[in-house]
Amino acid sequence: MPSPRSSRERRAGSSGRPEFLSLVSQRSPGPPDSPSRRKESGSSAAAPLPEEDCMKLNPSFLGIALSSLLAIDLWASKRLGVCAGEGSAWGSARPLMKVIEVSGHGIPWLLGTIYGLYQSDSLAAREVLLNLLFALLLDLVLVAVVKGLVRRRRPTHNKMDMFVTISVDKYSFPSGHATRAALVCRFVLHHLVLAVPLRVLIVLWALIVGVSRVMLGRHNVTDVLCGLLLGYALYSVVEYCWLSPLRTPALFALWSH
Repeated sequence: MPSPRSSRERRAGSSGRPEFLSLVSQRSPGPPDSPSRRKESGSSAAAPLPEEDCMKLNPSFLGIALSSLLAIDLWASKRLGVCAGEGSAWGSARPLMKVIEVSGHGIPWLLGTIYGLYQSDSLAAREVLLNLLFALLLDLVLVAVVKGLVRRRRPTHNKMDMFVTISVDKYSFPSGHATRAALVCRFVLHHLVLAVPLRVLIVLWALIVGVSRVMLGRHNVTDVLCGLLLGYALYSVVEYCWLSPLRTPALFALWSH
């Protein structure tokens, strides 16, 4: 017959073991996470970055180069805008710059060319003037289309007191004055017999018109450079589409007296 003491010990041992096991299981839910497991769980929980954010974090070399060139362009244009206002560094030269601005405007050139066509009695002179009119109109249309597509705003230091503007003139790229100056310069040098000093003056006029656009604060440097290149190339189009009495007799009959 077992003793009362031994039966009580067995009952105490059998009743205490489940309590001990439950405590151990609560304190030790599992092996501790390793750093690699924690890294994997953190990366799986993080949401992926949007594509545009990835592009901003990893910009391409071309994007960095273009941004740098744009920053240099804006900085140089602001520094060179010395006639942008009366209180600017060269504010006293602003009236002279505005006279140069008018000399490169499209309206005086169009009116002068039409008047010359009306007064001309020579077929050769009418041919040259008619093609100059065609070049000026083509220049106006092309510059307006490019400005409407690019929509680059004019420099912030520009005063909108320009001579006879239209809706697209609120945009800056390319410079219409620079385009027209390069086009007219190349046209005149190819089709007018001029002495060397006059040819030099024509080239200087085209360059001064381009520089005045930056000095007045009308355009950035790249607007003027691209305008000069565009006008130079546009003359080749005019030469390719040259209007002659044989190709377009109706136009010449229109201006004949």
